[in-house]
Amino acid sequence: MADGSVTRTVLITGCSSGIGLAAARGLKARGWRVFATCRHEDDCARLRAEGFDSPRLDVDDPASIAAALDQVLRATGGTLDALYSNAAFACPGAVEDLPRAAMREIFETNLFGALDLTNRVIPVMRAQGHGRIVWCSSVLGLVTQRWRGAYVATKFAMEGLADTLRLELRGTGIHVSLIEPGPITSRIRENSIPHFERHIDWKASAQRSRYEKLLHRLYESRSPDRFELPPEAVTRRIAHALESPHPRRRYPVTVPTHLAWAMRRFLPAATVDRILYRL
Repeated sequence: MADGSVTRTVLITGCSSGIGLAAARGLKARGWRVFATCRHEDDCARLRAEGFDSPRLDVDDPASIAAALDQVLRATGGTLDALYSNAAFACPGAVEDLPRAAMREIFETNLFGALDLTNRVIPVMRAQGHGRIVWCSSVLGLVTQRWRGAYVATKFAMEGLADTLRLELRGTGIHVSLIEPGPITSRIRENSIPHFERHIDWKASAQRSRYEKLLHRLYESRSPDRFELPPEAVTRRIAHALESPHPRRRYPVTVPTHLAWAMRRFLPAATVDRILYRL
């Protein structure tokens, strides 16, 4: 990392709420200069009122990515110590009901935008001889869950890309880590509703009767899940990934994520399927 006497800089995507907002606040409290980006200008304005640098950045728009990064680099004199790619959404629905448009949309946000931004940041980090690249994956990047196929696909792909990138950047001083939350208090459920309504014709689905449970969970407010943690629990893992001399490759956050790792490593696939089917 940069010299300890110099303020470290980090660019974070998806800071309007949840994990991204908590990370921005937490890292700022630890002395980082945080560029907390959001898709919508009104969210950026709110963060600027909190004292953040907050350029607007829409990960679906390459021009927006380029403009935001240019603004960050002009503010820092051309350097950037760390990137935390957090922007993502979910589109619940059975795999057989997912239209191509839904898959294109979710991959643009959850994966392609993160990759585009990362590839623009890497030359900066190569030139300065150090950097931290952290992507927010999920417990659903390790195991699957019914009705979550679109989101699962993006996170499984992210896991593979991050592992490849880490090997390719070995020896450059640039470290690549994955954060793997499980149930975290956020707005991901509420934010998934417009995508579900736009893309999933559940009334015409062969699994229409099975959607009833999904609709109940999707539309009705409920108490936190048994193992749900606040987003600040993720911030602690992000801080380690950005600040430790020896960052880990993966940072599981919640009990379900640790259990998912154990299942993948030690149980037969048929047993894992039986467990996941009951969830």
